[in-house]
Amino acid sequence: MTRKTSNSQAAFERARNVLVGGVNSPVRAFAAVGGVPPFIAKARGARLSDVDGNEYVDYVAAYGPAILGHAHEEVVVAMAKAVRLGTSYGAPTQLETQLAEAVAAAVPSIEQVRFVSSGTEAVMSAVRLARGATGRSKIIKCVGCYHGHADSLLVQAGSGALTLGVPSSPGVPAGATADTLLAPYNDLPAVRAAMEEHEAQVAAMLVEPVAGNMGVVPPADGYLQGLRDLCTRHGAMLIFDEVMTGFRLSLAGAQGLFGIRPDITTLGKIIGGGMPVGAVGASREIMKNFSPEGPVYQAGTLSGNPVAMTAGLATLRLLREDGFYENLEKTSAAIDAGLRQAAAAAGLQNRVTFHRVGSMLCCFFAPPPVVDYKTATASNKAAFAAYFHAMLDRGVYLAPSQFEAMFVSAAHGSAEVDQTIQAAHEAFAAAAKLL
Repeated sequence: MTRKTSNSQAAFERARNVLVGGVNSPVRAFAAVGGVPPFIAKARGARLSDVDGNEYVDYVAAYGPAILGHAHEEVVVAMAKAVRLGTSYGAPTQLETQLAEAVAAAVPSIEQVRFVSSGTEAVMSAVRLARGATGRSKIIKCVGCYHGHADSLLVQAGSGALTLGVPSSPGVPAGATADTLLAPYNDLPAVRAAMEEHEAQVAAMLVEPVAGNMGVVPPADGYLQGLRDLCTRHGAMLIFDEVMTGFRLSLAGAQGLFGIRPDITTLGKIIGGGMPVGAVGASREIMKNFSPEGPVYQAGTLSGNPVAMTAGLATLRLLREDGFYENLEKTSAAIDAGLRQAAAAAGLQNRVTFHRVGSMLCCFFAPPPVVDYKTATASNKAAFAAYFHAMLDRGVYLAPSQFEAMFVSAAHGSAEVDQTIQAAHEAFAAAAKLL
């Protein structure tokens, strides 16, 4: 198929004059796959339309938030009413309390919440909270896990940093990362060794309970429980970065799915219904360290924005409907099975690796097992690029990176599933030529 691209090409050239690289987040520039990104004009349900009139089945889902699909009518109506009352006050509203109550009711480890405006801000604040509450300075993070672009966390990072081959960044002084310790994902002995070597110095273990920024890499059996046990034994806090997995893998997030209770949880994406939002949540005992009750300073002009709170409330109400996650699981399983069959038809058994946790999916162009940063980055990026463009030309929009997830929404129906699987048969055949 040949897509129309002239309008997107013109839009990209114009953008490059005033936006760095023509984009406001690096992975959007298509640097990892080549070509010009389609400029999106509108979205509804499970589909996007670009400025050239091409329509796509969307699996980016705004990198996770669009679990209901785009422009869900109930969310749109609620937001429209909120906008008419004003977009920001810089003062308390009852909406903040209502959304915090909804979050605390859904996530057992959370009793109190502090809202912020992004996932990066949430994780940065959670780390500060852990350090302030424990009086310790060191944190442990996993190689290839991305927790936002705060200086102390931009070490061996995933997501866009991994996609562009820049696992750390110039502009981050050595002193900013001196207290950040690294361990491979799914490697309990490495975490144990770090805690023992730095006894009584580690404030927190920070982890994505399902790694979603080096592709989708699930935790090995016993890994999350092992982290919980190590943190308890050494007096460190366990921070789950659930900016991506929160309210996506279950109403209680990954911690609900796996039955592990962290000390601190970071949230974002879905809790704002697609609006810019983030949150830190924990027990009252931990949260009381935040100002104004405690000495750990944290503030934000747009924190608890009323439009974002309204969108989040409307979204969470819909997620609580009977059968929501069961139906999402059925759709996701059908897509996963269809992609596996398409790869097998192209002769790619044991040459690609499929992972799925709930409505997060990924296909690595690498043989199994893929369990961490090292095995994920063994993927054949040229084969992924061929697969990506073949899918795009057939009306299926994936993230332009081997190291991002596919996100399924409640708006994906049988027509979208069928189109995706049909496109995948041809796309895997194109990729097979490079493997």
